[in-house]
Amino acid sequence: MKSQTIDRHPDVTARLGVLPQIRHWIVLPAVIAVAVLALGLTMKSVPVLTASDLGVDQAVSRDHSTVLNTLALALNNLFSPAGGIIMLVLVCVFLLVVRRSPVNAIAVGAITSAGWLSSEVFKVLVARHRPDPGDLLDPLVSEPASNGFPSGHTSLAVSLAIALFLLARGTRWERPSLACGAVVAVAVAASRVYLGVHYPTDVAASFLVSIAGIILFAGLWNRYALRLLARVNVLRRFGPVPYPAR
Repeated sequence: MKSQTIDRHPDVTARLGVLPQIRHWIVLPAVIAVAVLALGLTMKSVPVLTASDLGVDQAVSRDHSTVLNTLALALNNLFSPAGGIIMLVLVCVFLLVVRRSPVNAIAVGAITSAGWLSSEVFKVLVARHRPDPGDLLDPLVSEPASNGFPSGHTSLAVSLAIALFLLARGTRWERPSLACGAVVAVAVAASRVYLGVHYPTDVAASFLVSIAGIILFAGLWNRYALRLLARVNVLRRFGPVPYPAR
């Protein structure tokens, strides 16, 4: 798959003014979306597949430990909707006020939100219920009856990891950001199965959905973002907002 090369903005305070963009930024997310939708509906409607998925949750539920319980519950709170919003606001405020980077602050918030909220669309479309706590030996979290495909916690972790990697891209923090982001995203995904609130395919789909949402968002951002942000004069009180190249 060939990529369309787009130069990053030279000003570090606006390095996310132009995002990396693949050539088929509409087609690829559409293909991924169809595949994920087909996966979700198939897993929902074929009992033997759901039973296989549930078997993983049941096996994990029989082998809990105090240390892993503590870690999984901590990740459950940190990447919850409330925790995610607080975390994202803190990151964006730091970039806006401390780093004086309004474009980067808005971009990180928007990239993370695009990937995160993509999971909510598929939750509605697929409407697959979470594992029944009654089928597990030691369910650690009582989730309300709601749709579980894909995992919102995992989508948040993946999307935030991608946003911070893009921010660090081309700096000495690029590799540490990639490594840490990958570890955290996988840890959150594993914790959702460990807690018994998601099937393995729920968390696997979260990676695909988040990446697809961000690929599509990047194409839209590169076409419209700087043009719109340049009109918001108040942003220049916090830092530079470059005008789009003509």
